[in-house]
Amino acid sequence: MRTSIATVCLSGSLEEKMSACARAGFDGIEVFEPDLVASDLTPEEIRARAERLGLSLDLYQPFRDFEGVTEELLEANLRRAEARFRVMNRLGIDTILVCSNVATATIDSDEVSAAQLRRLGDLAADYGVRVAFEALAWGRYVNDYRRAWRIVQLADHPHIGTCLDSFHILSRGHDPAGIEEIDGEKIFFLQLADAPELSMDVLSWSRHHRLFPGEGEFDLAAFLAHVLRTGYDGAVSLEVFNDTFRQTASGTTAVQAHRSLYTLADETARRFLDAAPSSSVAPVQAPAGIDFVEVQAEDTRDVEEALEQLGFVFRGQHRTKPVRLWSAGGARIVLNEQYARGDEPHLSGLGLLYADVERAERRISDLDVPRMPRPMQAGEQRLPAFATPHGPQLFLASAPANGAEPGWVGEFEHGYAPDAPSHLGAFDHVNLVSSWETHDETVHFYGSVLGFEKGSVNQVASPHGLVRSRVLRTHDGTVRLPFNVLPAVHEEKTEHVALVSDNVMAVAHQARNRGMRFLPVPANYYDDVRARFDLDDRYVDLLRSHQVLYDRDEFGEFLHFYTRRIGGVFFEVVQRIGGYDGYGADNAPVRLAAQSRLDGARRQG
Repeated sequence: MRTSIATVCLSGSLEEKMSACARAGFDGIEVFEPDLVASDLTPEEIRARAERLGLSLDLYQPFRDFEGVTEELLEANLRRAEARFRVMNRLGIDTILVCSNVATATIDSDEVSAAQLRRLGDLAADYGVRVAFEALAWGRYVNDYRRAWRIVQLADHPHIGTCLDSFHILSRGHDPAGIEEIDGEKIFFLQLADAPELSMDVLSWSRHHRLFPGEGEFDLAAFLAHVLRTGYDGAVSLEVFNDTFRQTASGTTAVQAHRSLYTLADETARRFLDAAPSSSVAPVQAPAGIDFVEVQAEDTRDVEEALEQLGFVFRGQHRTKPVRLWSAGGARIVLNEQYARGDEPHLSGLGLLYADVERAERRISDLDVPRMPRPMQAGEQRLPAFATPHGPQLFLASAPANGAEPGWVGEFEHGYAPDAPSHLGAFDHVNLVSSWETHDETVHFYGSVLGFEKGSVNQVASPHGLVRSRVLRTHDGTVRLPFNVLPAVHEEKTEHVALVSDNVMAVAHQARNRGMRFLPVPANYYDDVRARFDLDDRYVDLLRSHQVLYDRDEFGEFLHFYTRRIGGVFFEVVQRIGGYDGYGADNAPVRLAAQSRLDGARRQG
């Protein structure tokens, strides 16, 4: 598969974009005309630079508002096109993107449009150029790829073909299955973009909110399969207009974009083409569970106190590092004071268990995810570590058989073995934070690279604005990772670890007896819960006395409480009753407001 990307996807100068694309591994680029116009390099210098970088120049774009016009305007458009063809010859580009007319079309006739494209084809032939005609989703008359293809057929010219763009097709809800009726040799170019589900005009949606494959809601694997079944063998290119990508470093965005194409090719081949992908990326494998959560700080004593109050057991000090292990049930929390001078407690690592850790490691490496150095000494278990877009490191470990503890636990000494049954079990979920700049890449990383399923996007009110939240989880729900995108004015980046309990009241009672001060829940909340769920007064009083929150849906009930924030981390204990599968979303504003009040009191005090 030949990969390409439009320079409009990236920030920086044309020269910077070209270098970033080459480093990321792209085979070619689409030259976006405004990037060329703003460059101080001549077309010949750009061509030479591309050759040095090993990049092909695949497409010149866009050429707008050509067809469906009066004869007088057509003559002007042909003169305009000829000037572009001369520049293309200097660049060494043989294909131009012609978008369906938006502004100047006055003749709604396929025959007229085809005749005018045929004249453009005659001119293009003189310069050795091909014309890829594309139906814009907001085209004045031509806004459907099937109509664009009919016009190309009517034009019946060897230098006139079509360009297929996933956004223009899928954003309008057009059935992409009809692509298979197109002659693959007449598909001159293919552009891909994903997008979130939004209710807005399609032009604004397109210009500001496109995403790379795997980050949005379009089924691009099915779309690409339709195209490949035509026999199309040209470049698979990205054209993504996105305000965030045009503000972030071009090198980072280019790597993210290239990775998205390879995961898409992998998914397409395996789901639809019954074949191993040409990219030879190792197959995706969802994790079997959470191995451990790592909290890092210069001083972790306050975290240790909270864990002990919750019922965790100290399992020992690592024999070679300033790292300690605590566990309860199947939950293991590593406290790391190494390389943390001046740091408050924060979530710094997440360990995932895999049935085949070597295959998981190979896939992540194949997709160019950066490895993180992890010093080891003789006798220590190897835990491959990788960078994540949102910050904490990702560790991979083999899932032990029969519920046994992983081998690395034996590296911790002078601790205690659990001596009594615990009301705490494994991790229910780990709630993480991603910035607005990295959120889309994070969704792609956990979804397409690691095999998590993407939940719907929810918004929760906080005192500082709306918090956008999305859950990424394995199909069986064994691993759940809600991700929050905080408001721009939010002052605290806080993440939390949620623990499963079979008796949340007992855990809360024991924690209080050990001196824990819970996150305070206002009395108004319990009055509201009583009214909303018609709960017995004595039961509400029990909830209130333990600062436990409550939720219920048609499948079951949900009980949970929160510890106070310790630096940038806190803990939650949850009990799911029946088939409840949510996270108490209606209680999140109460939690956020309570934390904000404590933060304000701490600053004033």
